[in-house]
Amino acid sequence: MLSWLEALIILLVLTNFALLGSSRLASLIRLVALQGMLLGIITIASQPGAASARIYILALGNIATKCLLFPWLFYRAVKEVNIRREVEPYVGYNLSLLAGVISFGLSLWLGDRLPFPTKAFSDLAVPTVFFMLWVGLLLIISRNKAITQVVGYLVMENGIYLFGISFVEAAPLFVELGVLLDVIVGVFIMGIIIHQIDRQFDTLHVGQLANLKD
Repeated sequence: MLSWLEALIILLVLTNFALLGSSRLASLIRLVALQGMLLGIITIASQPGAASARIYILALGNIATKCLLFPWLFYRAVKEVNIRREVEPYVGYNLSLLAGVISFGLSLWLGDRLPFPTKAFSDLAVPTVFFMLWVGLLLIISRNKAITQVVGYLVMENGIYLFGISFVEAAPLFVELGVLLDVIVGVFIMGIIIHQIDRQFDTLHVGQLANLKD
């Protein structure tokens, strides 16, 4: 019988399949925000009876960043560039889902064979890490909208974060690298907005923002 922690990981896997099959940018933003919430809960739940203040700070910081800050930045970027859907991706949605199924199978196979210094909190944790890395990479190379590609980058970062909390005592560096990548994602999102302003007005003067109103 599956534990509720493993059920959370399975839900995390399902969000990745939903990302591969969704064309609406708003849905992509909500799904990646849900991933942030799930990862925050998993961070605390994976340390039963041993969660320290550092674990709680890490979990709450992850939820605040990925469920509040980044979705707000994403929605702002979507509004500024006035794009609602991913139209004509390089790889179709049905083919993307098929690639997702294949990559999940490979992730299960690979996760069962790689040696690690310590055991993860769940047998599904490491395969899910590999799967999220594959999904993130697929979103980056198969979609033609910059915002969708940033979502893919954030999915990859979520995979790195999950790996870090799976071996939080043995590999704290991965958690810190995940925090660093969060900052880079924020820079990418703001870069999208700045690029749009420059393309529209041939200037980066912030006063021109008023002309982007609907």
